[in-house]
Amino acid sequence: MARAGARMTLWRVIAICAVSVAAAVGAWNITLSSIDARLERSLILTLRALETEIDRFRYLPSVVGEDARIRRVIEQPEAPGAVLDANRYLAQVLGLSGADQLYLMDGQGVTLAASNWDSPASFVGHDYNFRPYFRDAIATGRGAFYAIGVTTGVPGYFLSARIGRGDERPGVVVVKIDLDPLQQAWAQAGQAVAVADADGVVFLSGNPGWLYHPLHGLDPEARGRLARSQTYPGRDPAGAAPLMQGAAQWMFDASGARLRSRTADFGEGWTVVAASPVRPALLAALIAGAAAALISVLGLALAKTQAQRRQLVALRLRQSEMLERKVAERTQALGREIEARRQTEAELRAAQEGLVHSEKMAALGRMSAAIAHEISQPLAAMEATLTAAGLGVARDPEKTATRIETARNLIRRMQRTIKHLKSFSRKDTAALARVEIGAVVASALELVAPRARAQGIKPKVVAPDGPIFAQAGRVRLEQVLVNLLLNALDAVEGQPGGAVELRLEAAPDAVRISVRDSGPGIAPEDLPRVTEPFFSTKQDGEGLGLGLAISQAILAEIGGRLEIRSTPGAGAEMVVTLARATEEEEA
Repeated sequence: MARAGARMTLWRVIAICAVSVAAAVGAWNITLSSIDARLERSLILTLRALETEIDRFRYLPSVVGEDARIRRVIEQPEAPGAVLDANRYLAQVLGLSGADQLYLMDGQGVTLAASNWDSPASFVGHDYNFRPYFRDAIATGRGAFYAIGVTTGVPGYFLSARIGRGDERPGVVVVKIDLDPLQQAWAQAGQAVAVADADGVVFLSGNPGWLYHPLHGLDPEARGRLARSQTYPGRDPAGAAPLMQGAAQWMFDASGARLRSRTADFGEGWTVVAASPVRPALLAALIAGAAAALISVLGLALAKTQAQRRQLVALRLRQSEMLERKVAERTQALGREIEARRQTEAELRAAQEGLVHSEKMAALGRMSAAIAHEISQPLAAMEATLTAAGLGVARDPEKTATRIETARNLIRRMQRTIKHLKSFSRKDTAALARVEIGAVVASALELVAPRARAQGIKPKVVAPDGPIFAQAGRVRLEQVLVNLLLNALDAVEGQPGGAVELRLEAAPDAVRISVRDSGPGIAPEDLPRVTEPFFSTKQDGEGLGLGLAISQAILAEIGGRLEIRSTPGAGAEMVVTLARATEEEEA
């Protein structure tokens, strides 16, 4: 059974490889056919461009040779003004025709007149009888040759025509055409196009790396011919690497990349070459092969999946029932877990609220002695006042009325103290509201006033004029300020000249309340821990060590923050920062 499965797998792999190779070969051939068609079109356009550019000047040498000034120089080169007139005429024709150079040679190949007669690189007086275009013109009447100028070093295409009839002295008119614009156009268009001469040497190309390279290796005869005619002075085509190796349809660029090429013959004995990288064909073959392999694998996998699916249906049905049962059990467990978390969160919130309320009660306990004194003193004064009023009700009714009013004021004082205690001790809601900070500060100061008077301290209050509003909870903010004021009073207790200052400042987007004392300050090692629960620096064990921790938690709930600054020996400062109510809210 295992051996049969292995054979089946092997045949499947062979089939996939065969399909992949067939797809790759097909894509390669199709892409090459597309490249060949594009190269054929490029060749047609290149041939037409060459023909058009050359035909513009093909008849110019013959036409120029018909002018009387040119014939006069041939017949009478020593005649006064003959050469000058010919030079000027050639320069004028050159300007009108757009050619590169125009010049006249005698029957021995010596230049008699030229369009560049007045330039340092003048052709006048130079012997060009070694050039094929001169020899062909003398022999057949016309000549054409592409070469690098031996005088100017500038390449160009030379068209020549013999002048003179019968017994007249012969001469040759030559026009030099600049084909570099064609080359620049090919380079700008990114066309890998080249034109090679009859010996196979590339002299025009859109790829600068191909210039003066032979298409194939040069034989000794071609090398001697190029040397005798000085076709490419300063260049060494014989020593350059051939561009085509092996089959004529393949070339190589300067980087060694393989190119697909097509060639066509031009009427001047030239060969026009158009080439294109085969990378697109290679890429298409790779993609087609990979796609075919992938599709084959997917097809086989799909077939196998279909076969296995029937086997899995029954198993999935059983697994579905088991999964549904497990999902139901898990859903019930999650429901119980969610309910337990909700209950735990409710208990935590209740414990937090209880802890906050306990801290309030602890603060009231710290103030209990001063509060008892605050209430007992008015009670004793009221008793004495009422006793004196009872004794003097008959003798002096006016004094009695004054004493009764004094007793009422004492009662109001006790009621006010009790009202503040009731307000402070009640539980606050969690909702934020627009709160007038000055009123909260005043309430907190009245709550700690008995404790402050018991210590002989009157807190100093610095606040701007006018109401200041912030987003907070009134009772919770009041608890924070009471805790900070009690801590400040604890810090200066027993110190001569102790002072506590509460400062209220308003910024455009924030409200700051700072409570500063002149106590001994907080040790640097204790400063990071003062907001930790149950941490206290009091030596007598008074308090739970929760005041600052709860104050920080309350401020976090109402969107504020607490900053603690201290310098040992110079007191401590607690700064509360709240978000100020917007102008729309204040309005």
